[in-house]
Amino acid sequence: MSSERSLAGSLAGKVAFVTGGGSGLGAAFARRLAADGATVVVNDVSADAASAVAIEVGGDTAVFDVCDSAAFDTEVDKAVERHGGLHIMINNAGIAPPPDPERTQRALENQMKRMEGRIDELVPPDSTVGLSDADWDRMIRIHLYGTFYGTRAALRHMTPAREGSIVNISSVLGLRPMAGALHYATAKAGIIALTKSVGQEVAPFGVRVNAVCPGWVDTPLLTPMDPMMIAGIKMQIPVGRLATAEELSELVRFLAGPDSSYCNGDVFAASGGFV
Repeated sequence: MSSERSLAGSLAGKVAFVTGGGSGLGAAFARRLAADGATVVVNDVSADAASAVAIEVGGDTAVFDVCDSAAFDTEVDKAVERHGGLHIMINNAGIAPPPDPERTQRALENQMKRMEGRIDELVPPDSTVGLSDADWDRMIRIHLYGTFYGTRAALRHMTPAREGSIVNISSVLGLRPMAGALHYATAKAGIIALTKSVGQEVAPFGVRVNAVCPGWVDTPLLTPMDPMMIAGIKMQIPVGRLATAEELSELVRFLAGPDSSYCNGDVFAASGGFV
């Protein structure tokens, strides 16, 4: 019997809320949880994207920006009212740093100079100096504030029910920051701290909070990235390739379900050996 078949139905009767579920990792998570029997509420800022995935998995939609705390509370309350509870929250919504071809080229040239020992010729990338207040704020708000808002909205229902699993999607860059992605790495590291802190707080009430730190995953978020940069990343991954969204969804399903009952406040890296 395959592992998928042996797990089928273990989430029957459970209600899951997946943020950023209209594409990429979020859509894969929604499909996997639904395949295991959960009723999935798909959140996205795009009504069309959320609807397409919800129709596919036989679920529901919640169209709003995760940076809007009032909307988050309202939509979670609506989901509980419509479906009779909330058992799983997947805080996945996020964005990638915007492409910057000029800075990428400079980084590649600096890397070559380092390899050749030409340290005096390195050109400052100015990734930090050039980071605007608006870009910093947007990255922190979507990733860290959004995860906080989702966690808080879920706990308002899970804690009184003394049941629930929250899975926060961080990143390997939250564990192993890289130059040039200061705001992204900071936000993802914050999610790890949030997970551990809240996990300790709510454990006595039957609620578990865990984090997944994906490595480099083949999703639309990587589409704008320079092919040479992706090739360089693959060289640093011991397994020699990017992950698939489906591979990550298996870990998220495990943490969402009863088989991970002893996991709380834990951080799981799925990086192909990158960290």
